[in-house]
Amino acid sequence: MTSFSKSPSRPGELPITTTTDTPTSARADPKKLTLIPLIFLIYFEVAGGPYGEEPAVKAAGPLLAILGFLIFPFIWSIPEALITAELSTAFPGNGGFVIWADRAFGPFWGSLMGTLKFLSGVINIAAFPVLCIDYMKQLIPRLGSGLPRNLAIVGSTLGLSFLNYTGLAIVGYAAVVLAIVSLLPFILMSLIALPKIRPHRWLSLGQKGVKKDWTLFFNTLFWNLNFWDNVSTLAGEVDKPQKTYPKALLIAVIFTCLAYLVPLLAATGSLSVDQSEWEAGFMAQAAGMIAGNWLKIFLEIGAVLSAIGLYEAQLSSSAFQLLGMADIGALPVFFGLRSKWFNTPWVGILLATSISLGVSYMNFTDIISSANFLYSLSMLLEFAAFIWLRRKMPTLKRPYRIPLSLPGLVIMCLIPSGFLVVIMSIATKTVYLVSGIMTVAGIGWYFLIKFCKSKKLFKFNIDGEIGVAETDQEREVGPL
Repeated sequence: MTSFSKSPSRPGELPITTTTDTPTSARADPKKLTLIPLIFLIYFEVAGGPYGEEPAVKAAGPLLAILGFLIFPFIWSIPEALITAELSTAFPGNGGFVIWADRAFGPFWGSLMGTLKFLSGVINIAAFPVLCIDYMKQLIPRLGSGLPRNLAIVGSTLGLSFLNYTGLAIVGYAAVVLAIVSLLPFILMSLIALPKIRPHRWLSLGQKGVKKDWTLFFNTLFWNLNFWDNVSTLAGEVDKPQKTYPKALLIAVIFTCLAYLVPLLAATGSLSVDQSEWEAGFMAQAAGMIAGNWLKIFLEIGAVLSAIGLYEAQLSSSAFQLLGMADIGALPVFFGLRSKWFNTPWVGILLATSISLGVSYMNFTDIISSANFLYSLSMLLEFAAFIWLRRKMPTLKRPYRIPLSLPGLVIMCLIPSGFLVVIMSIATKTVYLVSGIMTVAGIGWYFLIKFCKSKKLFKFNIDGEIGVAETDQEREVGPL
């Protein structure tokens, strides 16, 4: 039994809802995500393993690549994960960051946040079949270009989307298996490389005469260590989110950083190769040089499994984001339709897959650069919403609260915000064009939806409710 209590809201603002559950709700729902699957879904939302970190070495040499993956989590990943933990537990409903922006600044900004996040997410999704094929072409050279490559990308995209359709609980437990198997060849490579490591190789700033590619370097770091907040769109599917989210995010941050650093140290410390060799997919070649062809093949199989995990996790967050936006009335109700058989948001899955296929023709660098630019815009808005919610709603129940005062939080957000500005300033003309068109389209989309509401062209959930957290005392005595 769930009871609802609505608080007053300003005109056009979605109401806040508190919930109280009967003792029977304390039992874990087998269809809900628990701690372990959530950890690995977060891992695949962000990383999926060292696959794709190689261009950082090509762009700036071993030392800066190592320092980048060592330092960047402190200035970016940890602040983003902390904000996600606080706001996901304060607003534990599907929609995540859309709800945060709406509550902070109103429906226009909530809609724009949703558009930027969704587009950056589905563009990012397009990178994983491409990355997968980049590894597979080491085994099957014909996949390197032309029709075979295009067919492989389309076929893998459609197959992975169907797997996502079968259910989030299945995807969560599959993520655990995929992570273990895909990381195993890196563990073996790192152990075998130990006697061959020469620490002086880590100190290299790159080959003489090779110009540093800062655009590629920063985009590679950013792409490999962002999207921590994507998991917030699954809050409505998580068992006891107020307790589960902070634990899962903490473990996932540590696990992800180690998964990047250890293989990078092993490969750069044990091999002396031309810097230009460090293309996406080079880790497979490195494994072959260190241990033989058997490990190269194993790592390439791991790359395919990792790409599956990355695709599934991020497609789930994009699809459930649309479902959450439909629940709160930001999109027509048909965006929230679920499968009768698997209870998955099939409309969101279909739309995300279609857009992903549409941008899959772009090369890997342009894909991640466009995703990064849109994501940077949305993160600036997210940081602002976080600060404003602390100021605007100081008494809001926050089961997890970052232990900093408002000035400290501003400083915490300013550092990664500066990095976001750097990422956007070094974008190419193609990225500016693609991102500009999509941002303008997002603004137009809000007014189109507003027009559809006013003319009643589609059915909307006008009474959409945003769930917020409650205290243990409130659970016992009911809403205050």
